Amino acid sequence: MTMRSALIKSVAAIAAGTMLFSLGACGGHTQQAAQNDVISVNDTEPQHGLVPSNTIETGGGDVVRMLFDGLISVDYKGDTHMEVAESITPNDDATQFTIKLKDGWKFTNGEPITSESFARAWSFAANARNAQLGSSFMSIIKGYDDLQDPKKTPEDARLSGVQTPDDHTLVVTLNQPDSVFPTELSYVAFVPLPSVAYKDINAFGEHPIGNGPYTFKSWKHNEDIQIAKNDKYIGSRQAQNKGIDYRIYTSVDSAYADVVAGNLDLLDNVPQSAIRSFRADPALNSYTVPGSEASTFIIPERLAHFGLNEEGDLRRQAISMTINRKLICDKIFAGTRTPATDFTSPVVPEYEKNLPAASVLKYNPKKAKELWDKANKISPWKSSDTFKIAYNSDGDHRQWVDAVCNEIHNTLGITALGDPYATFSDLRNRITDRSITTGFRAGWTLDYPSAENYFTPMYSTASADGKGSNDGDYKSPAFDAALSAALRQPNDKLRRQDFDKAQDILLKDLPAVPLWVTNVSAVTGKDIHGVHFDYSNTPTYQTLTKSNSNN
Repeated sequence: MTMRSALIKSVAAIAAGTMLFSLGACGGHTQQAAQNDVISVNDTEPQHGLVPSNTIETGGGDVVRMLFDGLISVDYKGDTHMEVAESITPNDDATQFTIKLKDGWKFTNGEPITSESFARAWSFAANARNAQLGSSFMSIIKGYDDLQDPKKTPEDARLSGVQTPDDHTLVVTLNQPDSVFPTELSYVAFVPLPSVAYKDINAFGEHPIGNGPYTFKSWKHNEDIQIAKNDKYIGSRQAQNKGIDYRIYTSVDSAYADVVAGNLDLLDNVPQSAIRSFRADPALNSYTVPGSEASTFIIPERLAHFGLNEEGDLRRQAISMTINRKLICDKIFAGTRTPATDFTSPVVPEYEKNLPAASVLKYNPKKAKELWDKANKISPWKSSDTFKIAYNSDGDHRQWVDAVCNEIHNTLGITALGDPYATFSDLRNRITDRSITTGFRAGWTLDYPSAENYFTPMYSTASADGKGSNDGDYKSPAFDAALSAALRQPNDKLRRQDFDKAQDILLKDLPAVPLWVTNVSAVTGKDIHGVHFDYSNTPTYQTLTKSNSNN
């Protein structure tokens, strides 16, 4: 098999391996789709404006994904669709990709989409002067490193690895082989931007202009974001409703009560208070599907006692072994979580249940105490020291954080407490500006269907220091080298072995402490149909319809 055919087969296999199934609580119905209906759904206040390359959290991400289309998309069945791309062709060693664009695509302001629309957007994302949180997704492209000095890099500097020989051709040269690159292109950071965006990117973020199945309508901060069906959209994700009303909640319980009362159409995250009963509620349709959200907490290496050294490794491993993940998943989450066995999730083919190094993820209080005592011989933990896990109160995290802290306290004999922040935005701002001085909860859902998406954004050196989602600023040359080896490998089986080697390093260093994988647990009103969830646990908002039939 040639490298090129192997790559094409690999991309297809990755997509096929992420098929999810939607399980409704009610029986069949005669759907009377009312495309004039606006569907109301839950959301949280975005951390920043709706700029694709600066949106790495779900509050803004759920909206941005409906406003923009990129080169390809992956549907809820795991099938890949060419959107703006006509074809994506790798060279023999996966270091260069020639991308042909389709005719006819336009932004909603009428501007044609050309190769320049992509090249300029990607360069904007990569340029350190623009401080885009999704910058690290461009790090694989040649010339990225040349754009990382915000004081010396010109505003109009471009990625040297992105060439536009004509309006319908992109030639992308990478700085290393990346057999997963075609799948990565489905991520929202790779969408095009219209030229008006660069006149005032902050103003654009408040009133974005895209090319997706919906157009932006309004954003009342801390209230709601409304988008409307794009009647001129020509892609595969045609909207089946008139629009989406993203209602911003600071309490998941309040959102659930609104669904029960008929005041909200869809809630994609069932609160802890209803986790044992939601599937039996006759007033609702309930959904439970395999998920990709990996829940962790991060202990930044800059904290005392937790450096990337022998003491830090021992303490992180000890804390991990104090946690009875299965008990928490069963007792607190009623089986809607799966204990973590690695740094990925069961929806990707590279998921592993039995990595030898994953013993650090198993409940072992005796071993945990031994490791903690060994760390104390290097540098004593004082009785006045407190270990904290920060979390956002507008999510449903208090119970599990308290449970984990209790287990740490009971096993290690140290003071361990939850540290609540009022909103997710508040917590993210402290994490982003590196002013947080405690451990903190983290969660990651897939941006594209590959295990690599768990590794590069969260743990690579290129994603540290605010250039991605490596919020603990973990930097390991050994891990970077192992990950690069995996990406050079076109053979699926051999690539998986290299990913396992990379995971061995993560399991030793524990830049994040894996906890569990969240199943999708969602509810809708009885009149809502077409409910599906993609590889990122996100509802496919464009497929939702509303009818008057409750059969």
